[in-house]
Amino acid sequence: MTSTKKEPVLVVLQLAGGNDALNTIVPYGNPKYYDNRPNVMISQDQVLPINDEIGFNPNMGPMKRLFDEGHLAVIQGVGYPSGSRSHFRSMDIWHTCEPNKVGDEGWLGRVVRELDPTQENVLTAVNFGRGLPRALVAPGVPVASVGNLETYGVLTGIDDVDQRLKALDVFSKVYSPMIGQGPVLDYLAHTGLDALKGADILSAAPEMYSSTVEYGGDDVGQYMRNIVQTHLAGFGSRVFYTTAPYNSFDTHAGQLANHTRLWSETSRAVADFYDDLEEHNAGEDVMLLVFTEFGRRVHDNGAGTDHGAGGHAFIIGKNVKGGLYGEYPSLDDDKLDEGDLQFNTDFRSLYTTILEKWMGLDAKPIVNGAFEHIDFI
Repeated sequence: MTSTKKEPVLVVLQLAGGNDALNTIVPYGNPKYYDNRPNVMISQDQVLPINDEIGFNPNMGPMKRLFDEGHLAVIQGVGYPSGSRSHFRSMDIWHTCEPNKVGDEGWLGRVVRELDPTQENVLTAVNFGRGLPRALVAPGVPVASVGNLETYGVLTGIDDVDQRLKALDVFSKVYSPMIGQGPVLDYLAHTGLDALKGADILSAAPEMYSSTVEYGGDDVGQYMRNIVQTHLAGFGSRVFYTTAPYNSFDTHAGQLANHTRLWSETSRAVADFYDDLEEHNAGEDVMLLVFTEFGRRVHDNGAGTDHGAGGHAFIIGKNVKGGLYGEYPSLDDDKLDEGDLQFNTDFRSLYTTILEKWMGLDAKPIVNGAFEHIDFI
């Protein structure tokens, strides 16, 4: 009997800049929240309650709907030992699973190498956005990085097929002689050739897609739409990555207005992504991880919040067991870490659960150790 089960797919959305956990999942039942947030707080009557203690930011209605339907898990108090308030160092730790040294391989790069050890598919992993996240960087691992799927491709303005193939052949001859000239040139050559192949294949995805779901015009909405387009095209991609615009969640000032816009856009994009997959009967094999590199300080700075710790992560999917996981970090003064929330869920437990219970991989060599599972799958 032929199996119709599809390979599991992981999508990652990074909220770059350090999202404010307290104003995302709001501890509105705790007076200490309002004591610490005289200026940058969400009033009780605005919160979308989960229970008598905590609730969603009022601009997260679409994600609250997924939570109520049982398809969104909130992982509370996520972090790592000896948290860093540096964007670059904290992101490096999340991306490489190396909290004690500077890592040279991304955790998802290792995943792609496990999934496609012979590099048969240049589209096993696709990033949507500028640059390539450290999480996807690993020697010998091809990753397509796309700025705009509708215009992505090589020499797509040449309509004549024969002329286009000849032009592409010229490009490949530019890259090929570099192979064998040293590790750096080898990497650039293979990356260039893989990019040519990947661009040509991906350029067909928008033409193969139609949907009644209308995404927002912001970057996150468009990239989440692009991910669905590529997934539905059936290119065999197993890992997708995208990032909210660079450091947009770094809300030192003007937080209330900025956070309102950011979560309005992001929450809509996440729900549209889920609904789009559902419309195409393609949600069973897709799981979405939403994370940020750290939380913010417990006490506001008057107009915003500064770098802190103890953030939240979200897992969304048809096969996710929705609900609350981990404990909400204490706001008691003696439980804070120099004004920060204490983390109680190691992010590598989050990765380990996804890798072993969803992707079917041994997580230990990927996350550099053994960590407990979380029961959201």
